[in-house]
Amino acid sequence: MKVLIAPDKFKGSLSAQQVCDAVERGVKIFDDSVEVIKHPLADGGEGTLDILQNYFDLKPVSVEVKNPIFQKIYAQYMISGKNAFIEMSNASGLQLLKKEEQNCFYTSTIGTGQLILDAIEKGAENITLFIGGSATNDAGIGMASALGYNFYNSSNQLINPIGKELINISKIDSSNVKINFSKINFTVVCDVKNPLYGLHGAAYTYGKQKGASSKEIELLDLGLVNFSKQVYKYLYKDIENLEGGGAAGGLGAGAVCFLNAEIKSGINFIIEKTKFIDHLNDKIDYIITGEGSVDKQTLEGKVVNGVSEIAIKYKIPFYIIAGVVNDRELIEEKLKPTGINSIMEMNITFDEAIKNAKKHVEKMAFRIVSNSI
Repeated sequence: MKVLIAPDKFKGSLSAQQVCDAVERGVKIFDDSVEVIKHPLADGGEGTLDILQNYFDLKPVSVEVKNPIFQKIYAQYMISGKNAFIEMSNASGLQLLKKEEQNCFYTSTIGTGQLILDAIEKGAENITLFIGGSATNDAGIGMASALGYNFYNSSNQLINPIGKELINISKIDSSNVKINFSKINFTVVCDVKNPLYGLHGAAYTYGKQKGASSKEIELLDLGLVNFSKQVYKYLYKDIENLEGGGAAGGLGAGAVCFLNAEIKSGINFIIEKTKFIDHLNDKIDYIITGEGSVDKQTLEGKVVNGVSEIAIKYKIPFYIIAGVVNDRELIEEKLKPTGINSIMEMNITFDEAIKNAKKHVEKMAFRIVSNSI
């Protein structure tokens, strides 16, 4: 028997590699003769560079930048020849801030722009930007300001590049931009398809979890509407219905406007770059995939969704493991897994689930393989 293990991380408890290792132990406890292939995945958010490091010769570069609230920190990106790989969460991520500091009404992607600028100065010609886990909702104006763009209000005053000020933009000036973006290829990798604004846009979908109040979310959404109008006026870019434009607080749209970037699905990018399909040339009996939380958002470009599409295409049974599962009936209907297993179904506390996640993943894997014989 041959089993392919291909999960995302269990956020807050296990990396994707640790999930793979725990599943392998559970399988081997049942039957040590089972052949296991471990292929950790990511969806373009935090942890993506850790996955790519397993497949490419990436060298870390550390740069002093400003975090989402303009404090100086050191952030890292990876470089390989003339290729740079930047995880925006390293400079502009929610995990960089204390709980009381988190509010996307006041945060900026300026640090992400500083990482991009450093990569360009070091000769990068192909830059891949992974946009997930952001603390921001500034549509990338912070990033753009680090690259030379200036934003003015109706009084012709330079504005601070934060989400709060999006609604006040009345002029975009690119005269101080010294970078020839036509000579640099930018790819934005993200794990969501949300538009820039509206009920399913950046502010209304993610603003609350980034610390914004209901009133601030309303103003942020109006700011994103205004931003869309101003970039159409000054940069001739129509981003109103851009799929993925709302990713990372509108950074998806901002990257298209300011960097001439192309947006790609995170899981599809990772599957391609890590040659996941090559494993399917062998006889795989079933696949075990998973992520920390499986719910309706899983259907929007997450690892489990990407793996399920491939498993169905190649007619390979697959199982989903998770820390917690919501919207089970929807997941079963849309993805059609052979089975779904959740740690929280073991009648344990949340703290216990996090603390002993490895042990519980082992148990789920043991149960899966023992029931599949």
